[in-house]
Amino acid sequence: MVALSQSSAAGVLALLFDPEPLLKQYALKSLNSLVPQFWAEISEHIALIESLYESEELPQEAHDQAALLASKVYYYLGEYDEALSFALGAGSAFEADSRTPGTEEYVETVVSKAIDRYIQSRTAEQAGDGKIDPRLQGIIEGIFRRCIEDGEFRQAVGIALESRRLDVIKHIYEQTQDTSLLSYAMEAVLDTAFPLAYRDQVLKFLFPLFPAPTSEAKSPHVYSLTRILVTLNSPEMTINFLSTLVPGQKLLAYQFAFDLVEGGSQDYLEAIRKDLPEGNEESKPIYDQLRKILLGQESIKLYLEFLKRNNKVDMLILKNTKDALEPRSSIYHTALTLQNAFMHAGTTSDVFLRENLEWLALANNWSKFSAAAAIGVIHKGHFQESMNILGPYLPAQGAESSTGSTAYSEGGALYALGLVNAGCGSGQEVENYLRNLLKNSASEVVQHGAALGLGVAGMGGKSAEAYDDLKQTLFTDSAVAGEAAGYAMGLIMLGTADQTSAEEMLTYARETQHEKIIRGLAIGLALIFYGRQEEADDMVKLLMAEKDPILRYGGVYTLALAYAGTSNNAAIRQLLHVAVSDTSDDVRRAAVTSLAFLLFKNPQQVPRIVQLLSESYNPHVRCGATLALGIACAGTGLQDAVDILEPMTRDSVDFVRQGALIALGMILVEQSEASSPSLASTRALYAKIVSDKHDDPMARFGAALGQGLIDAGGRNVTISLQSRAGSRNTSAIVGMVLFCQFWYWYPLAHCACLAFEPTGIIGLDENLKAPKFEFISNAKPSLFAYPSPMKTPKKEAVTKVATAVLSTTAKAKAREKRKAAAEGETMATDDKKDGDVEMKTGETPTRNEDVSPISLTEGTSTPSKSRKSEPAFEKLSNFSRVTSAQLAYITFPPESRYQPVRVVSTRPPPTSSKNAKSPAAAALAAERSAGGGGILIMVDTRPGEEAEYIEFETQAAVPAAGAAPAAQNPPATTPGRHIALDENAPEADPPESFEYPFDNDT
Repeated sequence: MVALSQSSAAGVLALLFDPEPLLKQYALKSLNSLVPQFWAEISEHIALIESLYESEELPQEAHDQAALLASKVYYYLGEYDEALSFALGAGSAFEADSRTPGTEEYVETVVSKAIDRYIQSRTAEQAGDGKIDPRLQGIIEGIFRRCIEDGEFRQAVGIALESRRLDVIKHIYEQTQDTSLLSYAMEAVLDTAFPLAYRDQVLKFLFPLFPAPTSEAKSPHVYSLTRILVTLNSPEMTINFLSTLVPGQKLLAYQFAFDLVEGGSQDYLEAIRKDLPEGNEESKPIYDQLRKILLGQESIKLYLEFLKRNNKVDMLILKNTKDALEPRSSIYHTALTLQNAFMHAGTTSDVFLRENLEWLALANNWSKFSAAAAIGVIHKGHFQESMNILGPYLPAQGAESSTGSTAYSEGGALYALGLVNAGCGSGQEVENYLRNLLKNSASEVVQHGAALGLGVAGMGGKSAEAYDDLKQTLFTDSAVAGEAAGYAMGLIMLGTADQTSAEEMLTYARETQHEKIIRGLAIGLALIFYGRQEEADDMVKLLMAEKDPILRYGGVYTLALAYAGTSNNAAIRQLLHVAVSDTSDDVRRAAVTSLAFLLFKNPQQVPRIVQLLSESYNPHVRCGATLALGIACAGTGLQDAVDILEPMTRDSVDFVRQGALIALGMILVEQSEASSPSLASTRALYAKIVSDKHDDPMARFGAALGQGLIDAGGRNVTISLQSRAGSRNTSAIVGMVLFCQFWYWYPLAHCACLAFEPTGIIGLDENLKAPKFEFISNAKPSLFAYPSPMKTPKKEAVTKVATAVLSTTAKAKAREKRKAAAEGETMATDDKKDGDVEMKTGETPTRNEDVSPISLTEGTSTPSKSRKSEPAFEKLSNFSRVTSAQLAYITFPPESRYQPVRVVSTRPPPTSSKNAKSPAAAALAAERSAGGGGILIMVDTRPGEEAEYIEFETQAAVPAAGAAPAAQNPPATTPGRHIALDENAPEADPPESFEYPFDNDT
């Protein structure tokens, strides 16, 4: 017999009016199962159901059933808060109902509401407002129990973090002893926008839970410990931790010191150096060694040596660009200057400048300033010799300040001095030198260079004296010097959120008439609030409400830098709103670009967010989208980003094309032809645009910069906004913000070199010497190979071109032949002799095939015959380039004498061959975790044997480097110096087009 389906709940509802309590109880229980079908009918009696819940006549079980029924009715009515309130009153009935099939959606909604309310209540309770409902507490405890029983530990940790239940995290860790859960909690609290005070509280709570690291265990949580220490910025906590490693784990202590230098601020490292204990006889040499490492100069020397040894710059690319760009045009001169600086950044190789002195001598005014500053980029990190290298350009001691054309080279040299000494920690001597010149110089150009140099060298140093000197320069109200002073004041007070400085700068920005000064101060304000999250909210609100668009522009960058790397949803929403609503194009462009600074830890999200903006009708928004993709996805080779940028290289607006070309260079840096299918075509596109004299100057400028960025640092650096441990890379973020200002001021583009991160494995023993050893990369060599060098186009013998013959002519000649043959005459044909060919349809060369010899040779390599037999691994030696995507493939053979004290990469090695075919995904993972590589302290497993060490080149090359500038100094005349002509060089270009003066015809 088939059961009849119920068509109404009226019969059951009638029982609620019955005086018998047992019938009421039965009715409530029956209605609970009928709610999904008849909730509209039941809702008319909601007042009665609520009164039954409050009635004292019914037993407790009936109370719970009435509360559950009311909760479900309110759920279907869309009143979720009421639904939660009655669910809390339902007690055991709600818990029993959660196991009933068909109620999953209701239970899930109520539980999520319960979690939200619990989080709010916990936050309020900790602030001293009100108490938590014990019934709510019961539901949440049940959720924690269920998560732990089901093994959903990460879910429980997430809820515990949100609800500030650190005791739950501790309980879960004690039960599982899984350090990856502690690392997960640390990443969650750092990479999402928790308030700063709570973030620090969680990190201080997590730090002691991690087991003590040992070099034998090679624990991957070493990176997490480093990141916590760098973020907390607490010298006392760091010193206590390092002291626990000395003397037993001294190699690990050295490793931590090198890792701290990479992410820590200057004042933090300085405080650790000062307060490190002296130690006893056994530990004193170890502490002295730690002080030496924490100075930061050891790391810089090692990376300088690495870049110098592995320099793979293709000089032919530079030569072709130089031949194609008109040197007398300042924009092209600056473009080539920047390209050469980026390609040779940190390599100390000034060959191109030495060989092209005539070109260098053509620089005028600010082009000369940029050319001098470029020497600082090339010699970045060569701080020991900075005064010797730049000596010929620096202002003479005691001499009157230059005001003519030499002022530009002097100003550029001072800026270069700052770039060479960036991040050196104890740049006190250089800072004093720059401060004296800033105070004593009468030339605003020299002051401009000194201010920029002082800002970059003293970044984050919080020096009150330097700040005051810059303030005095600002108050002279010189547009040129004041702009640089604004930037530099922000750099000196980086991340302090100092209210006094911020108010002084904002007040002056409102008073001055110079747009350049306002812009410098606006970006300076943004730098002051770097990483301060909610502490910057008031300043952002103030700046966003300003009438002056330049100050709103500063407000956009203040918001982006305050929440840098947090992916904060509210900040992203605000930037997207500004990007589509502000009246100023500059502000809209900055808002889109700034998304990169929030999202660089999740590069795969950026193409999705920027996709629509890249198709905007407003070219400034499109330009912002290009830079956002470039900065956020830098070094990843992310194909989604490349797919958006490639059509933008053909945009109708020149500066959008410029942005797309620069962004492609950033994304494809350190990619190989095997790992990125777009690499060869992008290089060919750069060469084609640079060599096309009729293309837009801005697009050609962008192509030249793209060529510099794609081969940056001798092809041995990547662009990364986070350190290897995963913390924010402060100097890189600041460098990229300043680079974005090249839109207004080309010399600031040099600051991109602050974001260049050398990618290699540099192994050191306990004496900080570099022994010779080998390790294995378990990937095909072609996957991470250097790009093949360009080939010089060969001079081909001129051959007679076949004359094209129209089909109609061919038919006429054929008719004549037939006629002549019929008459028995032999017709002398010149067809073959002249080499006439019939022009066939479909043989017309397409536009894409019409490429210059440069684009044909660049980036293309003939497939090797032995491609099938390519080995599946390769051996690499100490000081070899290892890209971030390659780190997962690196292993040290167990029989090797030297073994690293920490894991080389936080990611497990790829297990299947599929991984080898998706390097972009590998690169993304590397960017996300950012762990591994860099300077590794090695354990010597056979200390009795004699070690073989690598000889460093940098020290030996000091005299040559010191002598280089004298040759580089571009005098007005350079007798006896000329560029040697290459017999194999391509033929000269045809003369440029010109207009004939018809009016002068007689």
